[in-house]
Amino acid sequence: MSGDASDSGHPVATWRMEIENERELEALAVEIAGLVKAEDLVTLTGDLGAGKTALARALIRRLCNDPTLEAPSPTFTLMQIYEGAHFPIVHADLYRVKSPEELGELGWDEAADGALVLVEWADRMGDALSSDRLDVALALDAARGESWREVTLTGHGDFAERLDRARTLSHLLQSSGWADATRTFMLGDASVRAYERLHKPNGERAILMISPPRPDGPPVRFGKPYSAIARLAETIEPFIAMAEAITAKGVTAPRIFAYDTDAGLAIIEDLGTEGVLDDEGAPEPERYRVATTILAFLHATDTPRTIPSVHGRSYSIPAYDLDALLIEVELLAEWYAPHVGGVKLSSAAKAIFLSLWRSTLSELANARSTWVLRDYHSPNLIWLPEREGLARVGVIDFQDCVLGHPAYDVASLLQDARVNVSDELELRLLSHYAVTRSKADTDFVMSDFAAAYAILGAQRATKILGIFTRLDRRDGKPAYLAHIPRVERYLIKNLEHPALAAIKGWYKTHLPRLIAE
Repeated sequence: MSGDASDSGHPVATWRMEIENERELEALAVEIAGLVKAEDLVTLTGDLGAGKTALARALIRRLCNDPTLEAPSPTFTLMQIYEGAHFPIVHADLYRVKSPEELGELGWDEAADGALVLVEWADRMGDALSSDRLDVALALDAARGESWREVTLTGHGDFAERLDRARTLSHLLQSSGWADATRTFMLGDASVRAYERLHKPNGERAILMISPPRPDGPPVRFGKPYSAIARLAETIEPFIAMAEAITAKGVTAPRIFAYDTDAGLAIIEDLGTEGVLDDEGAPEPERYRVATTILAFLHATDTPRTIPSVHGRSYSIPAYDLDALLIEVELLAEWYAPHVGGVKLSSAAKAIFLSLWRSTLSELANARSTWVLRDYHSPNLIWLPEREGLARVGVIDFQDCVLGHPAYDVASLLQDARVNVSDELELRLLSHYAVTRSKADTDFVMSDFAAAYAILGAQRATKILGIFTRLDRRDGKPAYLAHIPRVERYLIKNLEHPALAAIKGWYKTHLPRLIAE
């Protein structure tokens, strides 16, 4: 059963399984470790000898990344506190607690603050027992074997959705033949997506992509949230559809091994970890050249608006229209200007800002369009030297693909927000793009493209300044601030193009720190 409601009206999800040995108990600990975070409550129930402490020990070792960690039963100490890899862990056995008032004497609130709390005999907690929790009930059946247990996981409140998702993932791994794989968390990106590397005992590898459906944010315009206006992917389906479409063009994208679109899960090909940067973290010219050639090739070919999708459906790639381009530049006024630029913009200044951008972007928004992969830059490009031609660069991030002007992705690559691309290399690769594109596209005009490149480079830099500031201020990710000076330099360089003279004037007036004389 799943998604039921308890008598109190809180959502409840249940997942039952059988465990036959110690190895499967440890596998359960791995499963639970992927579910929990700081401030969570996990209650462990079952008769004496059912394995509550053994499960807690396996979970603590997993969360501390220490398979040999001593984690004794807290029967006599009542509480044991561990410094986990990402948050503290409190393991409590409340069997000897007579009343909830005793918890205060134990320093319960202080110990539990910011920690994952594992509790045996949680009925002693009284009102401290949260309605948002994971219950793990273990039951022995000696008739079926000394180590056989039936386990029932019950997610209450906020935990119900998480437990449902974990159960769905487990079923996907089982049905696709990846249940025996070791799962290793990989660093995520600036989005809500997460990734794990799967490694089978036989050496096979894959990537687990966890991309749950995007929840709607507050309406910001036209009654729509930012993500809808900016044409951001709401589900994992665009990724799966675009992976197949890109591969059909002869460009490397990860193969899709299995997926569950409702849950936002996919098991995809692991293209490796070798990127397009050298050992010093600088652009490797040959690899960037191949990446540039891929863009010239795609932009000179027919890239359809509608492509095959999952379950026999079709997917229509959205247009990178004027509304999307403008909502992105507004991020600078909302986040960067007050928090980094130190300027509180008036309503009139914001209105002029948008009017200037609207006038500048209108023609490009209505120009001949192509696939704009949107995040085509070094973090999302994999070097595959064993392959040939364009296939030597793999593309791994394209779910937000839109139909727009081809200059956008070229600017994304050659004005990489995370990497210093020298002026010399940028100009050399722009020339290579122009020559390659011209050979296959007789309508290509370099002067027109150069203007679009500057405009969309400035639009992208403006957007990123807002996004990186928002990641710091709203999402608590200050590491992105280190890239802001680089993005500012790209913006200043693009604003030198005559097509951006009016917008440059606005920056000089309202953000004078950015535009020096």
